[in-house]
Amino acid sequence: MKYTPRLKKKYQEEIINKLMEEFGYKTVMQVPKLEKISINQGLGDATQDKKIIDEALKELSMITGQKAVPVKAKRSVSNFKLREGMPIATRVTLRNNQMYEFLDRLISVALPRVKDFRGINDKSFDGRGNYSMGIKEHIIFPEIEMDKITRIQGMDITFVTSAKTDNEALSLLKLFGMPFKNQRN
Repeated sequence: MKYTPRLKKKYQEEIINKLMEEFGYKTVMQVPKLEKISINQGLGDATQDKKIIDEALKELSMITGQKAVPVKAKRSVSNFKLREGMPIATRVTLRNNQMYEFLDRLISVALPRVKDFRGINDKSFDGRGNYSMGIKEHIIFPEIEMDKITRIQGMDITFVTSAKTDNEALSLLKLFGMPFKNQRN
């Protein structure tokens, strides 16, 4: 038997039906779905120390379960001691099973570990059904060993959906279990 992530199964068995009922879609193909999750870490201090990028790549790969890639500067900026082609960030794009696994770990393990967590902001939609959020400390993920890290990094996580409106995307993410702060209808 082939393995299916818990949230993928939930999407196929429950979420599709609830969204069809809520928005009155005529066919299953109209129902919005999560297409990919993009995770970025900007590392401005990497211009001084090359080891920062290597460590960030290793940690981001551990968190996501997929190899992270460095992002190089597109142009030189002398005030920031930045040369074109220098690595200044890391990123990963998750799709299919790895995307659902990461979302599951984010919702059920990582977000509850945030200090004074009261939910995530529901106003960070881009107008086309995509949602972005920032995390200040990457140590909320259980894959990171506290003893081995040298510095705490933040990261930006973007959820790309096939939803046409922010309302549809909000409903989709709520049904996945995203803990939104202000419950609006």
